[in-house]
Amino acid sequence: MRAHDSATTSPTVAARPATAATAAAPAAAGATGTALAALGVLSFSFSFPATAWALTGFGPWTATGLRGLLAGLLAALCLAAARVPLPARRHWPGLLVVAAGCVLGFPLLTTLALRTSSTAHSAVVIGLLPPATAAFAAVRARRDGRRPSRLFWGAALAGAVAVLGFTLVQSHGRPGLADLLLFAALLVCAAGYAEGGRISRELPGWQVIGWAVVAALPVTALTTALALPTEPLPSGGPGAKAVAGLLYTAAVSQFGGFVVWYRGMALIGVPRASQLQLAQPLITLVWSVLLLGEELPAAAPVTAVVVLLCIALTQRARA
Repeated sequence: MRAHDSATTSPTVAARPATAATAAAPAAAGATGTALAALGVLSFSFSFPATAWALTGFGPWTATGLRGLLAGLLAALCLAAARVPLPARRHWPGLLVVAAGCVLGFPLLTTLALRTSSTAHSAVVIGLLPPATAAFAAVRARRDGRRPSRLFWGAALAGAVAVLGFTLVQSHGRPGLADLLLFAALLVCAAGYAEGGRISRELPGWQVIGWAVVAALPVTALTTALALPTEPLPSGGPGAKAVAGLLYTAAVSQFGGFVVWYRGMALIGVPRASQLQLAQPLITLVWSVLLLGEELPAAAPVTAVVVLLCIALTQRARA
């Protein structure tokens, strides 16, 4: 009996550490994913101020073309150094969506909008990006039977309403051309975010954005070649601030930020990661005040509280 008891109870005792480790693994992955996605949001939060800097020395089309061209060359070097093979054929349609939305459409549309709109106002309009991303992801995932919970959608909708209300107050209820450009930008970017997050479950995030900017190289190179003659640089050169802004948008906004962002989405899911972006407009507001000298809107603190509450709810909601 003792031998029998020992044989039957031993597996039970041995199974406890394995069960604990199995339960701890998702929690650790979730914490890591949240941290990486938050780092991506922090990186993206400086994109609009950096773009505003770039526009002090470059035209909008030139800035967009050079941004994508430099990012594509950087990504090509990284992919070649790591000897990364070409993605499977099934990945290329999604990578082209990422290229069209995140490498071409969003940078161009937001850069054009920033010619007449402040970075603070533009950042708040783009605050509608999280629910748009979640919507694209939900439609894309319907075939897998995965749907966010009602609590998730309720919190996301509340955050979107807060951001939209803030936008309307700032524009005195009359959205202009810049707002339309920003709205179009968030739609194409949301599609790119959702598709990139999906592919990042099979490919490393840095390879997803790397291949996307490489795929866009013919367009960004052509844009640069056509824009430079029609948007000549200032006689004294673009200036250090413009060059710094351009380099940031190319190295971080267009490549480095996506590396951690897509990895974070792969770990915690597109809907949850996208809701962290509700904080991005508020961080950009801080940058716009500290670095660009823009006036902080009076409604910003109230919006900040509402948005942070929505983030907390969406992070607790289970899909």
